[in-house]
Amino acid sequence: MAAISRAIRACAAASRRSLAAAAAAPPLKQEAAAAGVRAAAATTDRKGRDQDDGRRVQWVFLGCPGVGKGTYASRLSQLLGVPHIATGDLVRDALASPGPLSKQLVEIVNHGKLVSDEIIINLLSKRLEEGEEKGELGFILDGFPRTIRQAEILEGVTDIDLVINLKLREEALLAKCLGRRMCSQCGGNFNVADIDMEGENGGPRMYMPPLLPPPQCESKLITRADDTEEVVKERLRVYHDLSEPVEDFYRARGKLLEFNLPGGIPESWPKLLQALNLDDPDNERSATA
Repeated sequence: MAAISRAIRACAAASRRSLAAAAAAPPLKQEAAAAGVRAAAATTDRKGRDQDDGRRVQWVFLGCPGVGKGTYASRLSQLLGVPHIATGDLVRDALASPGPLSKQLVEIVNHGKLVSDEIIINLLSKRLEEGEEKGELGFILDGFPRTIRQAEILEGVTDIDLVINLKLREEALLAKCLGRRMCSQCGGNFNVADIDMEGENGGPRMYMPPLLPPPQCESKLITRADDTEEVVKERLRVYHDLSEPVEDFYRARGKLLEFNLPGGIPESWPKLLQALNLDDPDNERSATA
């Protein structure tokens, strides 16, 4: 992955291809795009290896902040044996490190802004170089790409097999973000939101139970500085403005799998596995226990 890292930096420094050229390309029909997504999932066996050449998957997770990308990407990472690389984690690690970058990131995050392409690309490049030194194969990217420029950089240096776009009703998403808590002592992440909503258009109810802390963490819970309603709404607005072109970018290439979360993890995880043509023996054992 060192070659990917170097190429990402090189592409980021070069002038980007014109978006007009991409827009001028003939779009795929919806049926053809859907067939391409199914084909991408089908070429991966149920242990996460590509059936053609045996390499590990190279997948991307898209979705609004707080939708659960990290949760599902982490589960798939463990199931498939590939690293879960979350740009949000990279940013948080940089925030915790002393130096001018940390101060710059504090200002950006506390105002609900998105971190610049340059910063994200440098952090990601460094992470890929570290992974290459450890002998990592494949990856699941979470939080990258977020812009057309980033998507073009990534396409220029590696072949993304599949892009999973997680979706959740906005009122549920807002409640989830405002319910996030972290233990100041152990660093554990929890969520106090108890979401129980009527289904849309006569559909089933949506229920997402809270993820409560153990007793020893209850008195140590803190809220992230950027998890206020004003900042969360601004973050979602900015994300939507930038995400639609990225979704179209991958949809036109037949690589976008759109997955609407029907509820919490117990309900959503098995359905996501089914959509990806994957088995989880541990999940099956727990379901029959």
